[in-house]
This record gives sequence, structure tokens and C-alpha cells, in this order.
Amino acid sequence: MRFTLRQLEVFLATAHHENITRAADSLAMSQSAASGALRDLERQFGIQLFDRAGKRLRLNELGHALRPRALALLEQAQTLETGFAGQGETCALKVGATLTIGNYLAVGLIARYMNDQPGARVALRVANTARIAAQVAGFELDVGLIEGELSHPELAITPWREDELIAFCAPDHPLAKRYRLNDDDLLAATWILREPGSGTRQTFDRALHGLLPQLNVLLELEHTEAIKRAVEAGLGIGCLSRITLRDAFQRGSLVALDIPRRDLRRHFYFVLHRRKFVSPGIERWLALCRDNVAPGLSRHPGDARN
Repeated sequence: MRFTLRQLEVFLATAHHENITRAADSLAMSQSAASGALRDLERQFGIQLFDRAGKRLRLNELGHALRPRALALLEQAQTLETGFAGQGETCALKVGATLTIGNYLAVGLIARYMNDQPGARVALRVANTARIAAQVAGFELDVGLIEGELSHPELAITPWREDELIAFCAPDHPLAKRYRLNDDDLLAATWILREPGSGTRQTFDRALHGLLPQLNVLLELEHTEAIKRAVEAGLGIGCLSRITLRDAFQRGSLVALDIPRRDLRRHFYFVLHRRKFVSPGIERWLALCRDNVAPGLSRHPGDARN
């Protein structure tokens, strides 16, 4: 074999950091050793893997093509090394999740996963759909859990579980006694919504197509809890995932509102790179997620009042 696993590590770290010094630091190597390993790899095969602009190194077309193969080979080698060491299979999993999933589902899933897999380590990153997708595409994350619809040529996006948005207000809000809202009610209301670009806002905008330009949107916030607090304070009405509202409905601090003829259903999705090696640890994570789809709120939000 004309290359070493260390050379692959340097190649992948440089692709990630786009800088040989930071790549060397991440591998606990000297800069000269990392530079030499990368230079030797390219020289052995008479190739160039990066376009160099000053201190920044960006993958060229060949580098992009070889990166997933190198990553898959390195991950398999690490699994084999663990087996040779007689330690059993351990897993270091990097999971990305959008805000709703990250705050209300992912932590419980991670706890179950780590209980089932002694020695497993799971790192969780929470960001919006676009950011999670970019990190999966860049091999910074092993798997993403997103709530927004997405199309990307390098990513495999598969449905995970159903979800539904629910409109809600404070118990003393005038609309709390109406139960079901018509289009006139929606236009007259003051709205507190997630920011454009979020998966929640994407579903809301699609469901209220035709009314959007006329809606009175007072606040657009990035955090679910901030929206709930603003609605509880009487600043307007909101619309969020049913899984984020369960406790507030049970406490009575918020009241569900029904919006007939507006489809607020959606899916959560798994996101994986099409060319990434799917390790047994990733397979177990996906299976755990599929097996732990707990029932949510009633599909008819008005039922949550009982």
C-alpha cells in the first residue's frame, strides 16, 4: 500500500480546517510533519488535492471526489483497531439537530443510546436546517435530524417521524374562546413566529399560503421558548411544533387553537451523506430513533384543552 492512515488523517483534517496549521494542531502534530505527510501523499501519486491561496487550502475537484472514500476507509480502520485491541466496539457519534428536535427530542435519545452502548460518546450540535445540512455535507456531522424540507445532491434525506404545528395563545387572549380560527381571525391576529429559514417557519408559510403578505407579524424569534414566553405575556399568538407545547398545554399557561382547512402537518427527516460509510454505531442510532417515536399531542389541537 503506497499511502498510510496517518496521511489520510492529515488529508481529512486539512480538508476540514482548510489550513495546515490548524489541521496539525487537531492531530497533535507539528506543522512540518503534517505538511510533509500531505506533500508526500500528493507526490507519491503525482496529484494535487487542494487549491492553495496563501495559507488557505481548498479541496479541488479530485480532493472532493476522494474525501468520502478516505473518510470511510479511516472509519473502518478505526473500528478494526478497536477490535484488535479487544475493547469491543465503541462509538463516537456526531449528531446534528434543528432547534425543535435538539431541544425536545435529541437529548432523551442520546441518553438511551449511551445507556444501551456502554462507552459510546455522542456530540450534539443544534442549528437550523441549512446549517445542519451543510455540516453533514462537509462530513463534520455523521447524521442530521432536521425539521425543514431540503434538496441536496450529496445528501440522502429520508422521513423519520410525523409532526404537526399548532397555533396557540395565552388563556386570557380574546381568541382563546373561539377555539377554531377562520381566515379573518388569522389576518386580525398579531403573530409571534420563528425566523424565516427555519423548518417551523417553512411549514407555517406553506400552510398559510395566500394570507402571508397580509399577516401582522410583530416578532420573529430564533428560540422556541422565547416565542412561548412572548405569547404567554399576551403579545400575540404563535405557531410551533406540538412537541414543544405539551407541557405548557398541560399546565394551562397556553391554549391550543384549531385552524381548519390549513394543513400544518410535516415530517422530521434523517440526513446522511450519500457517500459516507454508515458504521454499526450510526445504524444503531437510526434504529433507536425509529423505535422511539413516542405519541405526541392529539392531532386535533382543541382536544389538548381537556
